[in-house]
Amino acid sequence: MSSSRKVFMFPWLAYGHISPHLELAKKLSDTGFSIYLCSTPINLGFIKKKITQKYYSSIHLVEIHLQETPELPAFYHTTNGLPPHLMSTLTNALKRAKPNLSNILKSIEPDLIIYDVLQMWTAGLASTLNIPAVKFTTSSVAAFSYLLHRFINPGQEFPFPAIYVSDIEQARIFRYAETASKAEDEDSSTDHHPEDDDQEVPKRFCDSILIVRSCGEIEGKYMKYLSDMTMMKVVSVGPLFQDPGENLEDEKNDELIQWLGGKSECSSVFVSFGSEYFLTKEDLVEIAFGLELSNVNFIWVVRFPVGEKMRPEEALPEGFLERVKGRGRIVEGWAPQAEILRHPSIGGFVCHCGWSSVLESIEFGVPIIAIPMNLDQPINARLAVEVGAAVEVVRGENQRLQRDVIAQVIRDVVVGNVGEDLRRNLRDLSQKMQSSEKGELDESVDLLTQLCGDQ
Repeated sequence: MSSSRKVFMFPWLAYGHISPHLELAKKLSDTGFSIYLCSTPINLGFIKKKITQKYYSSIHLVEIHLQETPELPAFYHTTNGLPPHLMSTLTNALKRAKPNLSNILKSIEPDLIIYDVLQMWTAGLASTLNIPAVKFTTSSVAAFSYLLHRFINPGQEFPFPAIYVSDIEQARIFRYAETASKAEDEDSSTDHHPEDDDQEVPKRFCDSILIVRSCGEIEGKYMKYLSDMTMMKVVSVGPLFQDPGENLEDEKNDELIQWLGGKSECSSVFVSFGSEYFLTKEDLVEIAFGLELSNVNFIWVVRFPVGEKMRPEEALPEGFLERVKGRGRIVEGWAPQAEILRHPSIGGFVCHCGWSSVLESIEFGVPIIAIPMNLDQPINARLAVEVGAAVEVVRGENQRLQRDVIAQVIRDVVVGNVGEDLRRNLRDLSQKMQSSEKGELDESVDLLTQLCGDQ
């Protein structure tokens, strides 16, 4: 029987959360931990593609089944392609699977639980089962500390002026928070147990420890502020990227990469807004015209919700594809982001500033043309600007995108001096991030080993 310490990992049902959990699982596995990563069957299909033979015996995939309903069939048990109006329904469905999770934990008997900060109710369950548990946030520390500051210190200015949100952005953030809170209230009102309350989880269950996907070189001051404000121990584990030596996705990308290879160095931009956000018709049109007016080469990933029978050519401006032929490529649904970003022809990344995208841009030294959309993305964008990794596209009246502004920022980054300055900053930042990663991870592994106790 293996004597390795067993760690149970429970990410939120989004690829942007699952991938960092999986990469952390690999890092922990490399140091002798046995990992049990739990998600829905449809998400596990995605995860399996990213586990190489090296980890077959140390990373175990565990299915948790949610109740299927006409509104939420099994293929919607993930945020990938999920229509936005079903997000709170999915959140409720996962929390209502708590009895299933309890049975899984009783069967596995892990030494430690690492749970997504979006699933705080897991801490109460861990407490009842006498299993140590720690939180893991996949968002930036700047975003996490900003939002907590607003709740803990209402009315007080956030102490770092580089981080701010507009009134419209703030309304979107708190509308989402209210929806999530309502889902929690609705669920707890029907099946409430005092031991499930997060505030009642005793300190001995490590509720004061937070694992963050970041590093001190980028977010050191925000880590310190978060720790001082909450009295939590903030533990950084680095950016958590897939090892370049591991196999990439099975999809064939040869033709797309070959097309990029025909473009000159730093002459093109990659355009993607993540796997969970779907552009409005108005934004899609402005971005399309912005790319056209920029006269810069581009690869643009265009996505629509699952079940929406829309083709890119139907949503884009009339004649757009013909006008950008030869210098623009539209990819529907998925593209090998890391492979594209590390290509020498890429001179900029037009993105929503999801935290994974920001970290990848820094890692590969690619300047960001920031067009944040919702949730933590505006904060991530301002952090990226602060550290010298991005230029944000300034919006017009009522926060509307403007094609001429988009085009100008793209030109400034790809062919102007702005881009040269950003690339210089990014080279330095990337080196610092890579050099600090191992030390921070080693410290985290030591702490997690202590939490598991003597075996």
